[in-house]
Amino acid sequence: MLPTIEWKDGKVVMIDQRLLPQKEVFVTCTDHEQVASAIEQMVIRGAPAIGVAAAFGLALSIFRMKSAYKLEEKFAAMSSRLEKTRPTARNLFWALERMKAAFEANWPAPLETIKDVIIEEALAIEKEDIETCRRIGSWGKDVIRDGDSILTHCNAGELATAGYGTALGVVRAAIEEGKKVRVIVDETRPFLQGARLTAWELKKSNIPYTLITDNMAGHLMRLKEVTVAVTGADRIARNGDTANKIGTYSVAVLAKENNIPFYIAAPFSSVDLSLAAGDEIPIEERSADEVRHAGACLLTLPDAPVRNPVFDVTPARYIAGIITENGIAQPPYEKSLPELASIKKKV
Repeated sequence: MLPTIEWKDGKVVMIDQRLLPQKEVFVTCTDHEQVASAIEQMVIRGAPAIGVAAAFGLALSIFRMKSAYKLEEKFAAMSSRLEKTRPTARNLFWALERMKAAFEANWPAPLETIKDVIIEEALAIEKEDIETCRRIGSWGKDVIRDGDSILTHCNAGELATAGYGTALGVVRAAIEEGKKVRVIVDETRPFLQGARLTAWELKKSNIPYTLITDNMAGHLMRLKEVTVAVTGADRIARNGDTANKIGTYSVAVLAKENNIPFYIAAPFSSVDLSLAAGDEIPIEERSADEVRHAGACLLTLPDAPVRNPVFDVTPARYIAGIITENGIAQPPYEKSLPELASIKKKV
């Protein structure tokens, strides 16, 4: 697989996910503003990958500074700019909080020292994300049986992370253990992350898959052609309510109706214990043209009124388990999530 994002010679290089699968084009960023624009324009997406990108964005601008004059103010302004890119994904804020803590722990210090500290922290976030995804996979493979047909929604693979993936990491780990599985890929309108990205990843990895439109999922569940559903997450509240790509809630409800277990696979950087329930999660809305168009093709009237919420919230009662790097949280999540979070602090 090509790397989703990497630090290379004082620059940040990321694959342009808007052009996949037709073209494999890389975008090079040299400061935080270019990274912020890349996040906003969906060059890079996926909650863990956005967190890594934000950390790298701060590191880029600090790396290029010639003077420490008003560095505290500049650091705060850059962080604020990056915070505004995508409001729902918890990983974005988590990564920026880590970068701020590293900065404050070493300020004041010579500029070169600050540069080294900030770059080192950003690289650590990237490395830890890959390790975290592998640990998620090692736990999650146990919920997958040999012969399963696994429904996914959106893209929660290598492209959504620094590597390996969350929901697709569970699939990879099951296959690495020798289980034979097939993935059912929701296309995921309107940005088509499943059709364009998940299918591309699975093809690259030689993992059997079948692509379906979003509104086919319930039919295939009723026909017993789906045996388990696993998705990623952008933010998880303390009670287990989970925000993920729009349409996830529908998948979870249909899975419950058809007695199919529905799992979330996500790192603790996606968990927001400060929020009691999903109603408190901010839901991003994007441009109406993303719904009116598929690529450059206009699908409807050019002025058709549109709603385009990017995420929805799945109530905890529909979730069989939340697969994390420290284990699988089970209901009641108000108890299990903090317990698993405390394990993380001891590592």
